[in-house]
Amino acid sequence: MLKKRIIPCLDIKDGTTVKGINFEGLRNAGDPIELAKKYEEEGADELVFLDITATIEKRKTFAELVKEIAQELSIPFTVGGGISTIEDVRKLLEAGADKISINSSVVKNPQLISDLAKEFGSQCIVVAIDTKFVDNSDWVHVKGGREMTNLKTLDWAKKAEELGAGEILLTSMDGDGTKNGFDLRITKLISENVNIPVIASGGAGKIEDFEEVFKHTKATGTLAASIFHFGEVKIGDLKDGLKTKKIAVR
Repeated sequence: MLKKRIIPCLDIKDGTTVKGINFEGLRNAGDPIELAKKYEEEGADELVFLDITATIEKRKTFAELVKEIAQELSIPFTVGGGISTIEDVRKLLEAGADKISINSSVVKNPQLISDLAKEFGSQCIVVAIDTKFVDNSDWVHVKGGREMTNLKTLDWAKKAEELGAGEILLTSMDGDGTKNGFDLRITKLISENVNIPVIASGGAGKIEDFEEVFKHTKATGTLAASIFHFGEVKIGDLKDGLKTKKIAVR
């Protein structure tokens, strides 16, 4: 059985770490390089860096900042934001990223998933899905959650796997930043219907929330931001807590 992963997320805007609620009302959460070092020391299994306004501002992810963070890390490092070509991915992998996270660009051009998987291997292609429950269905959203698509979340997750994605980063926009717990319903639905790892994201508020999502869904990892950034939960304490509940973590 795969051991569960605890993954802090750095949402980056203008070179600094930020965090909002339901994708809005961003506040400053600190220096990304310092936070990256701190999380590795605390026992994070991986780190995710998302340049959250790159797509909206039609620009590329900060390769320079990626390089600076990568130099401080020995754990796997995933980078996303504004990635739309093979060349973008090559630059980020050369800068030190281990995996790349793609969202809006592959919704627009699904073939890109296959092209990237062929070029770099499925293991480094993470398809990020921002999902929101609207009119009794789960819908994929793009452009930092600002735009609803006509893609149903489950259909898109299956399609992404079929095209060569190695992993899905599933963010519940309804849960994002609320600290009310992970969205167990959508996480269970997606993780039980694909054969690649699913990382649950959006809503972590306390240690019990991680326990719930691991016990009731097939998610293999959890992504959280504000509870780590603002010191509400320490990664070491979280892992100890999960171990006492007989949940195998790394």
